[in-house]
Amino acid sequence: MPPTSTIISTIGGFLELGGPVVSILLAVSIMSLAVILLKLYQFSRAGVGSRRRSEQAVSLFAAGRVREAHDLAAQGLNPSAEAVAQAISLVMTNRLDKHAMEERIARLATARLHELQSGFRFLDAVAQLSPLMGLFGTVLGMIQAFKDLQSAGNAVDPSILAGGIWVALLTTAVGLAVAMPVSVILTWFETRVENERIAIETLTTDILAGVAPGAASLPRRDIAAEAQLAH
Repeated sequence: MPPTSTIISTIGGFLELGGPVVSILLAVSIMSLAVILLKLYQFSRAGVGSRRRSEQAVSLFAAGRVREAHDLAAQGLNPSAEAVAQAISLVMTNRLDKHAMEERIARLATARLHELQSGFRFLDAVAQLSPLMGLFGTVLGMIQAFKDLQSAGNAVDPSILAGGIWVALLTTAVGLAVAMPVSVILTWFETRVENERIAIETLTTDILAGVAPGAASLPRRDIAAEAQLAH
């Protein structure tokens, strides 16, 4: 394993070759990595993608075991479990019509999914702008290379132009190297959030399926269970 001083000197030489654009891209890549790690921790802690508890709660509700279904869903931390618990709670209280229940569940789901989407705009900006920043660095490098070529006058050395060009292209390569993994990871995050949204809609629709559209009413199978809860 190379010593720390060698690694630092190598990075320093790389940044010196690439100029300020590469330094900016390196800083952006570090910030992107921090955001990605934070989102991974947030998704893991929230249990995004884990819908077994929610599906079990819906099955219990369908079997008329309303209280068990609510308690099971309430123990979940992911958005789908919270939405199912909210839906069952609204059906149990029997105070709102179906449309009002759907609106309240939609507000809860929107708030939770918005939390999961925090940081997405930054990652999207990095994925979109990093290649452009790299291209900008390349243009600046090409300008400098041709200026050096002009300064050489009659003693033109092709290596001067070639060296300037490869250094200029370095910034484009760095920009693409930053943008591509960020774009892939962002797409994966967005897919997970979209799957969670679909799960919320599907599961809560199953809960509210027996509620009359125009009036608050419990499914017939749950009336006895609700009466027991009142005692």
